[in-house]
Amino acid sequence: MQDNPMPAVHGRSCYHPCEDVCNRVDVDRTVSIHAVERYLGDQALKEGWPVPIPPVDMSGKRVLVIGGGPSGLSAAYHLRRAGHDVTIHDAGPMAGGMMHFGIPKYRLPRDVLDAEIDRIRDMGVEIVLNHKVEDVVAELEAGGFDAGFLAIGAHLSRRVDIPARDAGRMYDAISFLRDVEDGEEPKIGRRVAIYGGGNTAMDAARTAKRLGADEALIIYRRDREHMPAHDFEAVEALDEGVEMHWLRTIRQIDESMFKVEVMELDEAGYPQPTGRFEQLEVDTLIMALGQDVDTDFLQTVPGLEFKKDGTVLVGPDMMTGYPGLFAGGDMVPSERTITVAVGHGKKASRYIDAYLKGTSYIPAPKHEIATSELLNLWYDTDAAQREQAHIPVSQRQTTFDEVIGGLDEESARYEAQRCLSCGNCFECDACLGCCPDDAVIKLGVGKRYRFDYDLCTGCRICAEQCPCAAIEMVAEPNA
Repeated sequence: MQDNPMPAVHGRSCYHPCEDVCNRVDVDRTVSIHAVERYLGDQALKEGWPVPIPPVDMSGKRVLVIGGGPSGLSAAYHLRRAGHDVTIHDAGPMAGGMMHFGIPKYRLPRDVLDAEIDRIRDMGVEIVLNHKVEDVVAELEAGGFDAGFLAIGAHLSRRVDIPARDAGRMYDAISFLRDVEDGEEPKIGRRVAIYGGGNTAMDAARTAKRLGADEALIIYRRDREHMPAHDFEAVEALDEGVEMHWLRTIRQIDESMFKVEVMELDEAGYPQPTGRFEQLEVDTLIMALGQDVDTDFLQTVPGLEFKKDGTVLVGPDMMTGYPGLFAGGDMVPSERTITVAVGHGKKASRYIDAYLKGTSYIPAPKHEIATSELLNLWYDTDAAQREQAHIPVSQRQTTFDEVIGGLDEESARYEAQRCLSCGNCFECDACLGCCPDDAVIKLGVGKRYRFDYDLCTGCRICAEQCPCAAIEMVAEPNA
């Protein structure tokens, strides 16, 4: 939690790209980083582990965060830990943003999400709900705020013009998922088509099945290889009976009859029309073609600049063209995931803190990445990955129970021990045991080692024996 205020949420909703570059994959299978994170997050909630915080008025500075989604909550969390007085204004009836209204309960149970939000609130962050900000500058001045952070999520569904003589029931995916979250079960009929190929489309299709649809059909203009949704999302949707109509585009709607054109991918991977058509009979259409952010209320803020898609341009310090007003998450040009949004909140908080103190924040230099070819695994590393349990498909199709289970303590400890500690010393004593000159001095458990360069002859045996590439040989400058 030094970096991430919501480990139990991330252990469920993050797409764990860190595992894609885990060196363990060159040995057997990646470490289940997200599963371990989830276990620790759940344990923290169960045990009530507190987060150390300074007094609310330590800095004497006030920060307004506009938007209570992942980016806004993250910024508030880190700014509160830095000693600032933080208030969140959110237009919705509950904090969480798209984590509440865009991610179904079967992926992110609401008691887990609410508990991690409550922890941030209990740290002294004030969260004002049902408060839509119309004039940012006036809001900052009226509240006596010294800085602000814009973190409005992308809640506006994109539209597409489809000729329709008499269209039947149509929803946009975000409104559909929001209605389900609010307990209002939309009337969808027996056959539901979802137009789009992203993660939201998969969630809408899987939700439709849970609401009783006999058939949920994904219609997407490209193939599975080029879909924006993560593959495991498609796998879980297919397991639950969702049908995939790849390389298809809706050309016309006549009540419940859809005229769909078959597409082909060109050499560049873009879909091209073929002139071949199919007919589909559908009761309800759910549009899932992506979301945009509503920045109309920012057009009068002096100094702000926008891209064509409406997102706000910020500098390397996450500050907009209006002094003291920062932005992150869906508000700025970037990948739209919870992980990126939370990272933006953390990054912006560092620069906001420096701005409030009248200083400059200079990020620490990053270490070189310890890639797998640098490792020297002289010990047995054969340890199969522990799988997370899934509830039966029959249960998944009829309830919103969480699909993927967590690890127990023994499995979490085992999985954590599979980590090869790439680039980080874990005190295996290999360097201590192999040094022929007694130049390696152990400083005690948790304190690692010191090298006596008066005794060291530069034989590099320690570096060759280090299994995790934590020792780097640097040429001695010429005398």
